[in-house]
Amino acid sequence: MITAKVTSKSQTTIPKKIREKLDIHSNDTIVFEIEDDHAIIRKVNVVDTGYLKALESTLEEWNSEEDSVYDDL
Repeated sequence: MITAKVTSKSQTTIPKKIREKLDIHSNDTIVFEIEDDHAIIRKVNVVDTGYLKALESTLEEWNSEEDSVYDDL
């Protein structure tokens, strides 16, 4: 088991072994998923449907009846 501490600003460093295993580098995007009482961390791939699904909920303002006129664009 690998551990890391959380700072007073709720930040942590991803341990080197995990960064290497997931091939995480500076400016990469990662996803945190919560399942029951634990979290899963994974690197976002070029086309990551899990990430896109999470992003989808932030785009609700573009999902209105008025916007349907742009569906065929």
